[in-house]
This record gives sequence, C-alpha cells and structure tokens, in this order.
Amino acid sequence: MEFAAEGAGKVAVTIDGDNAAAPGPMEMLLLSLAACTGADMIIILKKKRLDLKELVIEADGVRREEEPQRYLSIVLRYRVSATGATESAVRQAIDLSIEKYCSVRHSLAPDISITYELALQA
Repeated sequence: MEFAAEGAGKVAVTIDGDNAAAPGPMEMLLLSLAACTGADMIIILKKKRLDLKELVIEADGVRREEEPQRYLSIVLRYRVSATGATESAVRQAIDLSIEKYCSVRHSLAPDISITYELALQA
C-alpha cells in the first residue's frame, strides 16, 4: 500500500494507503492544506514587514463514518512567533489565505467547515 510519488521538483514522497510507514492520502490532504496556508501567510506577513520567527501549523479533520469517508470539518491550529505582530495582523493573513489565496482550500468541497485557532507568541 506504499506509493512513491514525485512532484515537479522530482523529490520522492511516500504515501501509504494504510497510514503505517508514511502519511496516507487523506493525511496528505491535511498536510497540503496546512502547507498552502503557511506559504500564503509567509508571503502576506513579509508584505506587512513582520519578522516571522516561527510558524507551526497542526491540522485535524473529522471524517464521515460511511463511504466515502471524506472530511466534514477541518481545524487548523497556528502557532506564530513574529516580532511586532499583532493578533489582528496575523488573523488577517490567515483569513486572506483561507478565503482568497489558498488553492488547496479552494479545491476542497465548499461544504467542508474549515476553522482555525491561533496562538501568537512573543
């Protein structure tokens, strides 16, 4: 159940259908969403001239019991450390990513509830 996949950068990534040796396809979807919003945030915070020190994103999802076991809801947890950042500025960056820029988010079914939590550290 392990698959080797390569993207445009020709870097091999293992995807495990059993979620044993590597993330499975559904976990990869969560990881892709987190990475997409994270990349957007870095760009937005840089434009705001904020010095990002650390960005950690955790993603959890609730799936249907019956097939197809697609996501019903996803929670993204952001831990951000940026010199001079206000909660308002960081939330604006997250909102812009989720609502406007993140291609992964916009590729998901529109009825999937996506929420987030933010922990801003000094």
